[in-house]
Amino acid sequence: MSDTNTKPIAMEADEDEVINVDELMAEFDKESNTRHFKGIFEKIIKAAMVLFSLYVIFDGWTGTMEERQKMSWFIGVIVFMAFIIYPVRKKEKKRINHVPFYDYILAVLGAGSFFYYAINCEAIVAKASRITEIDIAIAILGTVLLFEACRRVVGLPIVCVSAAFIAYAFIVVDRNPLRVIMYKLFYTTEGIAGTPLNVCASFIVLFIIFASFLEQSGIGAFFVDLANSIAGKSTGGPAKVAVISSAMEGMYSGSSVANTVGSGSVTIPTMKRCGYKPEFAAAVEAAASTGGQIMPPIMGAAAFLMTEYTGLPYSQIAIAAILPAVLYFTGIFMMIHFEAKKLGLKGLPKESIPNFFKLLAKKGYLLLPVVALVVAMNYFSPAKAAITAILVAIGVKLIEGVIKSIAHKKFEFEISLYIQSLANGTKNAIGVALACAVAGCISAMVQQTGLANVLSSLVQSASQLHPIFALALTMIMCIVLGMGVPTTANYVIMASMVAPILMRSLDIPVLAAHMFVFYFGIVADITPPVALAAYAGSAIAKSNPMKTGVTATRLAITAFIVPYIFAFSPEMLIIGADKPWYEIVLLVITAVIGIFMVSAGMEGYLLKNMPWWQRVMALAGGLCMVIPGIATDAVGVALIVLLILLQKFTGKKEEKVKA
Repeated sequence: MSDTNTKPIAMEADEDEVINVDELMAEFDKESNTRHFKGIFEKIIKAAMVLFSLYVIFDGWTGTMEERQKMSWFIGVIVFMAFIIYPVRKKEKKRINHVPFYDYILAVLGAGSFFYYAINCEAIVAKASRITEIDIAIAILGTVLLFEACRRVVGLPIVCVSAAFIAYAFIVVDRNPLRVIMYKLFYTTEGIAGTPLNVCASFIVLFIIFASFLEQSGIGAFFVDLANSIAGKSTGGPAKVAVISSAMEGMYSGSSVANTVGSGSVTIPTMKRCGYKPEFAAAVEAAASTGGQIMPPIMGAAAFLMTEYTGLPYSQIAIAAILPAVLYFTGIFMMIHFEAKKLGLKGLPKESIPNFFKLLAKKGYLLLPVVALVVAMNYFSPAKAAITAILVAIGVKLIEGVIKSIAHKKFEFEISLYIQSLANGTKNAIGVALACAVAGCISAMVQQTGLANVLSSLVQSASQLHPIFALALTMIMCIVLGMGVPTTANYVIMASMVAPILMRSLDIPVLAAHMFVFYFGIVADITPPVALAAYAGSAIAKSNPMKTGVTATRLAITAFIVPYIFAFSPEMLIIGADKPWYEIVLLVITAVIGIFMVSAGMEGYLLKNMPWWQRVMALAGGLCMVIPGIATDAVGVALIVLLILLQKFTGKKEEKVKA
C-alpha cells in the first residue's frame, strides 16, 4: 500500500518479521509472477501498457469499432503482452530485461492469429462455416497460444476445464468436428470473442483501471486507519480492524489473493502479536479479503456486471447485496469477538487509535471517486460510469497536489502516478481478459454439444428428490469452476453457464440465481483444496495451509448458508416493492441475531464456553432466525432464550460450587 506513514504504529509489522510481498504475490497470485524490466525496456513496455489503457478508455466512451474486430484486436494485444511479460515457468532464472527468443516468436504468432481475423473479418464472416484449411490452421494456432498464455498468467485449472469441454465436443460432433469446432471457437461471437470477453473489453478493464487509480491514491492506508478508528480498541481489535479494512479494500481490488497479501502483510503479524493463533490470523484476513468481493456498492465490479447479465438496474443489485454482505461480515466479526473472549485478548492501546472524525475530515476526499462511480451508474452506462470515476480520481489527486504545492510553496505534479496507474490497469487486466477468453470457449462448447441441457436435466433430476440437492450440485459446480480463476472472470463464467440452469430448472428469480452462483464462485478462494487466498495468508502467518483453509471456511460459514436461504426466500434480497418497511426491518434484525448465534455455535462460546449440545442449540436457533418466516423465528427465539438461561444458570451454579 502507498502512504504507509499514515498507518498507526500498533498496526505495523515487527522489524524482524520481514515479509516480502512481491515474492508472496508471485507464489500465490499467478498474475504477479512476471519478468522485470529496467531502463529502455521498462519505458517501452510501460508506454505500450499506458497506450492500451488510454485506447480502452477512448473506446469505452466512443464505442465506434465493430464488435468482432474490436474483440480480435483486443485479445491479440493481450496475448502479445502476456508472452512478453510472463515467463514460461514460475522459476525462470533470467528475469531482468530478458525475454527468450521463442517467446517473441510465440507473441507474434499468437497476436498475428487474432489480427488475421480482425483484418479479414468481413471475408471470413461471408464464408461462414465454409472456412479454408488456412483459416482452420490459424484458428488452431491462435487457440493453442491463447491457452498457453492463460496457463502462464491465470493458471492451469481453467485451461484444463476448457480443454476438457473442447475434447468432449470432438467426441460429440459427428460431421467435420475440426472445422465446426474451430469456426465456433475462433470466428464467431459465441467462442473466444463471446460475451465474457466482450464484457471484459467493454467495461471490466475500465473498472480495473479505476481500481489501480484508487490504489495509487493511498486509499488503502486510509481504509486501515478508518477501520482502526472504528474497532481498534474493542476486544480482539486488530482482527476486527483487518476485517473492516479488507472488506473496504476488497470491494474494488478485484482479487482476493492480492488483497490478502497486501493487507495481510500488516494485519496478520499484528494479530499474531496480540495473541491469535497463526492459522486463525491468516484465516481472518483471507475470509475478509474474499468477502470484499461481495461488498456493495462495487463488489469487485460484479455489481456492474450483473446489470449487464440480468438487465436489472444497478441500484436494485446494490441494495439486494447489502443484507447478505452484512450477514457475512457479522459472522466473521462475531467469531473473532468470541475467539478473543475465549483467549482473553484485548484491543489496541488507546493512544494508537486515530480519531474517526478528524481522519474523515482530513482524508475523506479519497472516497469521492467511489461516490462518483455509484452516482454515475444511475445515469450512464457501466463503461461511462467507470470513466467518470477515473476522471474524478485524477481530479482529486490533482487538487491534492495543488494544495500540497501551496502548503510547501513548491509546485508538485506527480505525472508518474498517473502513468503508473494506467500501466498497472493494463497489467492487471491481462489475466482477467485471458480468463474471459478461455471462459468463452467453455460457453461455446456447452452450446455446441447441448451440454447445457444435460446439466439442466441433471439439476432438474436432483430437484425432484429435493431442491436443496439441486442447489448443492450447483454449488459444487460453482466452486470447481471458480478454483484458480480471477474473481471477475469467475462471475462471468458462473453467469454464462450456471445461473441460467437455476432459473430454468428451479424457477429461481434472476437476481437470486446470479447472486447464488456469484457467492459460491467467490468462496472457491478460501475452500480447500484450492484455497489460494487462504494459502497466501498462511505463507505470511507461517501456519499450516490446510488448517488455515479449513479455518477460513469456518469463518466464512455465512457465505455457505445465506445463498441457500435467498434461493428459497428471495425476500432476503429485498426483491419486490410490495413488502412493508417494517417487515424488511424485522427480516434484517432476525437475520443478524441468527448469524450472531451461528457464530457463537461455531466458536463454542457465548457468555462462556459451551459444551457440544449447547453449540448444537446455538446453531439450530441461529439458522431458524436466519430463515425468513414467523414460525422459524419463533422456534429460533425459544432456543436462543433457553440457551442464554442455561448459560447463566450453569454459570452461577459453577460459581457456587467453586466457592
